[in-house]
Amino acid sequence: MSAPPKSVPLVAPGHTRPVTHLSFSPILDDGTYLLISSCKDGNPMLREWTGDWIGTFLGHKGAVWSTKLSLDGSRAASASADFTAKFWDTFTGEALHSFPHNHIVRTVAISPGSTHLLTGGQEKKVRIFDLGRPDAEPDLLINSGGSTCHDGTVKSVVWVREHTGVTAGEDGKIKWWDLRSRQLTTVSEFGQPITSMEYSPNTNRLVVTSGKMVQFIPAIPDGTGPHIIHLPYAPSSASIHPLLKDRFVTGSTTDEWVRVYGIEGEEREVLKGHHGPVHCVEFSPDGEMFASGSEDGTIRMWQTTPGKTYGLWLGQTNGT
Repeated sequence: MSAPPKSVPLVAPGHTRPVTHLSFSPILDDGTYLLISSCKDGNPMLREWTGDWIGTFLGHKGAVWSTKLSLDGSRAASASADFTAKFWDTFTGEALHSFPHNHIVRTVAISPGSTHLLTGGQEKKVRIFDLGRPDAEPDLLINSGGSTCHDGTVKSVVWVREHTGVTAGEDGKIKWWDLRSRQLTTVSEFGQPITSMEYSPNTNRLVVTSGKMVQFIPAIPDGTGPHIIHLPYAPSSASIHPLLKDRFVTGSTTDEWVRVYGIEGEEREVLKGHHGPVHCVEFSPDGEMFASGSEDGTIRMWQTTPGKTYGLWLGQTNGT
């Protein structure tokens, strides 16, 4: 009996320093999708669904910690250590606007209608910018009686509905906000700092890493408790399969491997290929692959079903 096909990753080179964040677009009108990457080299990159390079966004003067694409793929936003967030045209590569901050910006999110930006970072503040009035002062999301959104660095902001934003901080808290009233609606407390949080629109869940746990949480609180998986290591990032919902992948800064787990926490695969800690992982919107970004400066793209002809994979089996 022949061995099952071996997962052979595609390597997407181009960055010159550690890759800090990855984000896929939804499936676009033409049936394809895009991938955008953040890097400490300060140059976010846009790629086709095959991994082929489309272009590089030039203009930041510091490490880029987070990048997100609009739902139609025509716009991108980036958060940087140069104390700015930028809003980009993905067709021309032009920076449409640069939003100044007073410290490192760690995370950014674009509203579903591409009308507003959320940003967060070292200031512990979350700002909401009106893209229709980019020169106007932003509003702040702040705690009642306080001056900041979190009591630690804001690690992630996501937009889960047109009027709902979610923020996660090193203070170990996740907060839901009504973005019409700018009011806090729900708080969930974790025992340890949040290291990553991503929104999975197909599953309508937040995927959160904290300590040695991965938690899958309803994107809009509905009284349902989180699904919690305990791991023997601290994951840096996690992503759930968008369609099957039966597996998730993780990266970790404690080793160089990407791991695939069943949704109940059983380890299915350990994928080796990176030459540095893995900072970020994310499934493509069709679930056919997932991408990982590493300290080694590369992005690797892994098939969910090794051996299947898909994109630039031409039925490769067992590494041949």
